[in-house]
Amino acid sequence: MERLTLSELDYYRIRDEIAERCVSDEGREALASREPFSAQAEYEHLKDLSREWESAFCSQKKISLNAWPRVAELFQFLRANGTSLGVQDFYALLVFSKSVRCIIEEIASSETELNLQKLSSLAKELPDLSDAENEMSKVMDKNGALKDLKELREIKEAIQKIRAEIESVFKNIISSNAVSALESTLPVVRGERQLLAVKSGERARIKGIIHEVSNSGRTVFIEPEEVVRLNNDLVQKEFELEAAVRKILTELTARLSEHRESFERALEKMVLLDTTAAAARWGIENECVYAQSCSSHDQSVPPLLLKARHPLLRDKAVPIDISFLSGKRVLIITGPNTGGKTVAIKTFALFSMLNQSGFPLPAAEGTRLPCFKNVFADIGDGQSLDESLSTFSAHMKKIAAAVNGADKDSLILLDELGSGTDPTEGSAIALAVLDSLIERGSFVLVTTHHGILKNFGYTNPVCLNASVEFDAASLKPAYRIIMGVPGESRALEIAENSGLDKKIVMRARGYIQNEQADISALISGLNKKHSELDRRLRETESMQSAVEERALKNEQKEIRLRRREHDLKAQASKNESAFLRDARRRLEKLVRELKEGEITREKTLAVKEFKESLEAAEKIHSEILEAEEKNLLSDEEKFEVRINSHKSNKIKKGRVKNSEALKNATPTLPLRAERKQKEPAWKEGARVFSKMTGREGFLVRKEKDGVWSVQFGSIKINAAEKELRLAEAQDIARPPLWQYTPPDEKQSESPAYELRLLGLRADEALAALQKQIDLCVIRGLKNFSVIHGKGTGVLQEAVHEYLKTCPAVQDFHFAGADEGGFGKTYVALND
Repeated sequence: MERLTLSELDYYRIRDEIAERCVSDEGREALASREPFSAQAEYEHLKDLSREWESAFCSQKKISLNAWPRVAELFQFLRANGTSLGVQDFYALLVFSKSVRCIIEEIASSETELNLQKLSSLAKELPDLSDAENEMSKVMDKNGALKDLKELREIKEAIQKIRAEIESVFKNIISSNAVSALESTLPVVRGERQLLAVKSGERARIKGIIHEVSNSGRTVFIEPEEVVRLNNDLVQKEFELEAAVRKILTELTARLSEHRESFERALEKMVLLDTTAAAARWGIENECVYAQSCSSHDQSVPPLLLKARHPLLRDKAVPIDISFLSGKRVLIITGPNTGGKTVAIKTFALFSMLNQSGFPLPAAEGTRLPCFKNVFADIGDGQSLDESLSTFSAHMKKIAAAVNGADKDSLILLDELGSGTDPTEGSAIALAVLDSLIERGSFVLVTTHHGILKNFGYTNPVCLNASVEFDAASLKPAYRIIMGVPGESRALEIAENSGLDKKIVMRARGYIQNEQADISALISGLNKKHSELDRRLRETESMQSAVEERALKNEQKEIRLRRREHDLKAQASKNESAFLRDARRRLEKLVRELKEGEITREKTLAVKEFKESLEAAEKIHSEILEAEEKNLLSDEEKFEVRINSHKSNKIKKGRVKNSEALKNATPTLPLRAERKQKEPAWKEGARVFSKMTGREGFLVRKEKDGVWSVQFGSIKINAAEKELRLAEAQDIARPPLWQYTPPDEKQSESPAYELRLLGLRADEALAALQKQIDLCVIRGLKNFSVIHGKGTGVLQEAVHEYLKTCPAVQDFHFAGADEGGFGKTYVALND
């Protein structure tokens, strides 16, 4: 990447702003020297780390990275033998070691809760510096000073004693008659020795060594005889202390040299943590997202910017959308001056470079960008008096460099292409340049005022027109990009609004009205139609999202009702379990009676049949419970998947042009009904009875040879053919277990387990439902289902309104999605 191009895009200003969020000087330096990566894997790894940092920063259990002083320069001293680090150097290493330990512990404690997979993996690569930390902690305290070690304590005590004696001598001199000879009663320090400032004429009164005389000669600095020996002792002890400290630090340096490679590896990983955390902080402050990846070669998933805001404009930024449609690699933006054309193409290039540096982008979810290996830009007039470059020459120099270096992985920005020279020749050069870049397969963003380039955007299949919106009423730009429609330059309106005489503007309009009036009218009409289409698309998307949310809420309610139904059935199963236990006790009692009394063949057969029936009932009871729980959990898992999918689609949903939608649409035709053929008796939908319990059901599907999935009421279990008995010989296509017959036909006086009301009018259906409830109350049937279908919803609403007001009804709810959904209702009656 050329540094001049990146500078023109304001990349370095944003990068340095992000670097200020680092907690360490080394992190700031590393981030401030970062350039965009040309390998996608490198910056995607950085983005993954920043995503997890953002998740950690926004969670209740926040993770913080502690700052540390500069330590990189200290590692070279750990390599050389006999060298010694200073006290402050060791304190810096100690703080760094603690920071490493703390971040390892914090990430490990939040790994599962916050799903920090990438950060956890990086934290595990951090070397263990606990041994080095312990070595330094033995010598250093938490404030960075040497501890009161045994080998230093005696020397320090001796120094304190000598200083006390020196202080006592000075006090005696000052309190004696010789005090009048002193210039000051406070001792002064010269050459690390304590002296007295004595008047020059009175120096004979103080016996000692003269060390210095003042410039005026009025004061001499004398070291009293009593203090000379003490000062000598003090200097010697301080030298001993310094030597002892040097020995301790040298030995500690030698011990830490064993951990030099660990320190260097740890610093590399900590800098990576610091820089990615800084990017996450900047992203949170600026409400950023992380761009999705797309290939510059796969034209089916083109680049897309959604609600992109230039970071330097802050709150003044107007969000823009830039979309390359499938197969389009050249975007030609036209429109009035000061409308934001240059800002738009610079924003696209800047966001691409920020994305390839691992940084988040101030845009909306769904933004996706490819990986560009080169970026060339011709922005600004580039005039140079030193190099004798005109505006056009400067443009041509940059364009020539772009064309010569462009390839299919390049991004080219051409601002005001074809300007600075004769319009006809400039347009010709612009078309030739675009042809060359199209042949090379580059991504190109162009701004221009030339009408011929607008037409080129329509005629060339890889080009796409766009314009910046302009408010004709206020004569001000709206700074919004309209894709698919070229824009008018609006030079006359802007000139008039800027103060140019109206007569001049009218004269100019007269010169061009015969040539461009029709084109301007066409473009204006296209703009109006595009705005109306855009508004309707947004309304449709909003309505679709609302419908999906309502459907999910209804399904969630259905799941809760099924869970409640499951709990009720679980309670009923407890009662059945109690019945089975009682039956087991009866069986054991019969066996004892047989052993104690007379054994006959009839009694033995009766006991055997009773035992077999009991075991079969226990088996079916267990299978029913397992199937109920499995089906309920499966429905809940499916609903959770739908919820996540809906959220993901809602986030990623972007605007799609009509042309793209029609291009990707796939026609669907109804399947031709297959001719019914004769099938064997054992088939899906056939009615069967359990030989063991006598319960009625129907075959759902064949699991394997001799084994079928059987639906018993609302329960589905697997059963062998030998355990089942066909209800009738001929084939049937899954008939209802119980079916309502109209009033004019002969009806059974027993209630139905499943009441079908399909095809009936509301009054007929309610009459049938009322009779069903009466029969259930008489026969003691507590649960049944009603099939009313979905249709227009009239029958469904009538059934539910009746059930709400019926005193015999305890509860009712829709069936599960695999049992009829909103077309079927389960009813529970009062005990």
